[in-house]
Amino acid sequence: MTPKNNIVIGIIVALVVIASYNVDANPIEFVEGLPNLAIILEEIVEVEPKYIPTALWAMFETIQMAFIGTAVGVVIALPLSMLAARNLNSKFVYAPIRALLAAIRTFPSILWALLFVIMVGSGAFAGVLAIIMYTIGFIAKLQYEAIETIDADPMDAVGSIGVSKVQLITYVVIPESASHLLSQMLYMFDYNIRQTSILGLVGAGGIGFYIINYIKFFEYGKAAIFMLVVLITVLVIDWVSVKIRDKYIIKSQHGMEVQTK
Repeated sequence: MTPKNNIVIGIIVALVVIASYNVDANPIEFVEGLPNLAIILEEIVEVEPKYIPTALWAMFETIQMAFIGTAVGVVIALPLSMLAARNLNSKFVYAPIRALLAAIRTFPSILWALLFVIMVGSGAFAGVLAIIMYTIGFIAKLQYEAIETIDADPMDAVGSIGVSKVQLITYVVIPESASHLLSQMLYMFDYNIRQTSILGLVGAGGIGFYIINYIKFFEYGKAAIFMLVVLITVLVIDWVSVKIRDKYIIKSQHGMEVQTK
């Protein structure tokens, strides 16, 4: 390693130490707290099977919330991403749209959930609305960045024959960015299921409502059942996502490479 690299590493280590001191991150307290973790693990292994049906139904509600929120969020985000792309619009169009999307992304989904709980009351609907807002902010950003990476040659070729912007988007932009969109949707659905498990903290429905309440009353054994159901569901969704990516996204990218050659 060069002296320059050593200096950079030294600066990073110093900043970590300073930041740890400022936020009271004390490793000694972590070590002293390990016995408490053992107590929790002891209660977790005492699984009560009678709560499994409730956990499965709550997980089903969570999946529905994530599915609705992701689907509706993507539908709204897609046209916004078109407006936010610099290679499709002037700065008078994309700049305010990007500012709006940045404002949406500023708030995490749990704060959106809290806002919608105040508006529409506690329950799954508030959670769905929070997921929609979160999905809009991130899918729109990821998609307009994907649109901006599209090769300019096809767009220039189609534009030179006098097609409208709608036709350009329909026949060039959407097909070229479709694989990116599918990958983003799969990621967002997976993420939203995990995120919905937290929204119960503010009463926004889903399986997180049960997990948070059991933990609040120190009933870790019951909470463990619900967390186990979440874990199994996430693993299944990960496996399905891999299969979809292998079948559609990778195959689509391979086909584009063959056509290019």
